[in-house]
Amino acid sequence: MPTATVRCPNCRTENAADRTLCVRCALLLDPGPPPAVRPPWWRRLLRRERRAAPVAGTRPRPAWRRPRVALPVVLLLLAVGVWFALPHMGSWLGLARDETGTPESLPPAAVRASSALKGHPADAAFDGFNNRYWAPATQDGATLEADFEAPGVRVTKLVVFGGTSAKKDEFLTQARPARIRVELIAADGNTSTHHITLKDQPGQQTFDVRGKDVVRARLAPETWYGAGHGHRLALAEVEFFGHRS
Repeated sequence: MPTATVRCPNCRTENAADRTLCVRCALLLDPGPPPAVRPPWWRRLLRRERRAAPVAGTRPRPAWRRPRVALPVVLLLLAVGVWFALPHMGSWLGLARDETGTPESLPPAAVRASSALKGHPADAAFDGFNNRYWAPATQDGATLEADFEAPGVRVTKLVVFGGTSAKKDEFLTQARPARIRVELIAADGNTSTHHITLKDQPGQQTFDVRGKDVVRARLAPETWYGAGHGHRLALAEVEFFGHRS
């Protein structure tokens, strides 16, 4: 009577029926059923799990049922979020551009002042030269304004050269602004007000001053250094930086 054998599933070698490992390749002769493949997450989300049969004589506990509407609800919430975010996308993109892009110079289309001494007009503060300056005839209530072309600009920075010049020996010959109120007026009439404080030193001083759709900027010196003894308030240069709308 022939002896029962088991064929190795790996190398196809005949082995005695009572063996567990193959005599040739030493692998399991009966590896058992293949492991179950885990279904994808979306199938697991919608699949209803089978409950084990209760033991006789016991009361089964109520099992929590996974809601089958979870995925549609999530998609609905995402759609609602996108709908409400659409009106703000422009401002968010503009803010991202302000934070990542390099600001450009924004020269005004027109400038004026509340008053000016002879030889020191308002446009001397916007001509790109820091050895010429604007000097108001009356310091109290003095204002300097700059207009930008429609539809306006997005202002991010303000550069100020106080005094008469960037050279120290000339800088101290007249009064210098110490605190300036900056008003950025938008096309819709809204005004954002900022207060900047300058150091009493020659050269460039840069400030973060932000406003969008700005069509006019107004600078009003509130306090100054070196007043008296015939000294007049002097502002050598003002520059706006940002992005065109």
